[in-house]
Amino acid sequence: MASSSDNSDPDKGMSADNIKGLVMALSSSFFIGASFIVKKKGLKKAGASGVRAGVGGYSYLYEPLWWIGMITMIVGEIANFAAYAFAPAILVTPLGALSIIISAVLAHVILKEKLHIFGMLGCVLCVVGSTTIVLHAPPEREIESVIEVWNLATEPGFLFYAALIMTTVFVLIFHVIPEYGQTHIMVYIGVCSLVGSLSVMSVKALGIAVKLTLSGINQLIYPQTWAFSMIVAACIITQMNYLNKALDTFNTAVVSPIYYVMFTSFTILASVIMFKDWNRQNPTQIVTEMCGFVTILSGTFLLHKTKDLSDAGVSSCLPVKLSKHIGENGFEDSEGIPLRRQDSVRST
Repeated sequence: MASSSDNSDPDKGMSADNIKGLVMALSSSFFIGASFIVKKKGLKKAGASGVRAGVGGYSYLYEPLWWIGMITMIVGEIANFAAYAFAPAILVTPLGALSIIISAVLAHVILKEKLHIFGMLGCVLCVVGSTTIVLHAPPEREIESVIEVWNLATEPGFLFYAALIMTTVFVLIFHVIPEYGQTHIMVYIGVCSLVGSLSVMSVKALGIAVKLTLSGINQLIYPQTWAFSMIVAACIITQMNYLNKALDTFNTAVVSPIYYVMFTSFTILASVIMFKDWNRQNPTQIVTEMCGFVTILSGTFLLHKTKDLSDAGVSSCLPVKLSKHIGENGFEDSEGIPLRRQDSVRST
């Protein structure tokens, strides 16, 4: 077995495991990016003959096209999970940004969703900011047992974070979504991102358990492994439910990058609290990560303001609140709101 120093020798290039992880990560980005489009097509088709997901319907569960998109996303997530088993997070995580590019390109070609040039710049800023944070994050902490992860997850700092996240999620679901879910894109995506930060921590624990089990150190005998499994299942179901609502209500070209940015940001924050990453960093690295956050905020702001540019013929300054209109199928349709050019406006 090669020593760890061999793997870090720059003259030897990428190790075989790193190459496998790179291929898995690239495959994951393609499948996940494509799944946004396929699921959106399925949601639109289901909404034409039933109650839309955006207003609480579940008719998409009977739509084969939505299931194809769901399976595609699952394949992508499995590939991403496998990538972390072979390569370090500093190599795998930034490649998740490729799914945004793939999703945006396919949305333009297949769904005919137009993205203004400044919207594209906003996407680029979001990707650059997220990548900056990830690339300057410290190496992952080496974990030798799922029990060790459980001990980290039950420390007061992370327990406080988890309680704060769950309280915020419940407030959003029961008090904010009924009133603002259909008009404010950040509400649905906020639920997905907050819950996602907890699911990733549990997925890491499961990855460690699976890897150690396959290497001969059985982790399935520990109840903590199954506890993490249940947390992952609950979080994923919640994420998928509200991601479907976001995709059905808003423009895919906006949902994809904002979801990626918020999900990555909260995940990094959760990792910093749980694994105490900043304790192993110097001030320069921390400042660089803060610059990454500023870049993300700038990109997100630009994505929102692009709507004003698209609707400049009607108003020079539109509010953040998004108005709905009636689509051709007779349902309330706010799909083209954030970054979609209004053909009806241009024709008047």
